[in-house]
Amino acid sequence: REYLALNVYVALCYYKLDYYDVSLEVLNVYLQAHATSAIAINLKACNHFKLYNGKTAETELKVLVDLQSTAYNVENDIVKHNLVVFRNGENALQVLPPLIDLIPEARLNLVVYHLRNENISDAYELIKDTEPATPQEYILKAVVNACIGQQLDSREHIKMAQQYFQLVGASTS
Repeated sequence: REYLALNVYVALCYYKLDYYDVSLEVLNVYLQAHATSAIAINLKACNHFKLYNGKTAETELKVLVDLQSTAYNVENDIVKHNLVVFRNGENALQVLPPLIDLIPEARLNLVVYHLRNENISDAYELIKDTEPATPQEYILKAVVNACIGQQLDSREHIKMAQQYFQLVGASTS
């Protein structure tokens, strides 16, 4: 009970397992004692994004932005990245490209941005050399390959998309 920081790690685990409500419960124990924790506030905003919407998440992240200007300097890149995500891709082309090698999700979110804007070849260039490790990465790579396969009438890309989709579909998780 006295090791409150463990709550942040446990909350992050629940977040990664898609138990966002449980993650918030555990995280709130830590935030009651450390209301200005940049990591905890950011995780809370991410939970709110998954549970509710980008507007709610942005409201939570505003606490961190306000602290940044008054108390201390937080990881600005993560805040900028998350604001792009919370705002449904707004400013993605300005914010995400420099973050691709810093924040792993930046590449994936830029791929999503390109797909939403029907820039299939740009999405493909970003993900073609990525070796997927998570279900989201496999699905995203499958979608991009399916799109490029349809665009180029390429059986090879369609077959690759099918293989990625089958890997995710056959997974025990």
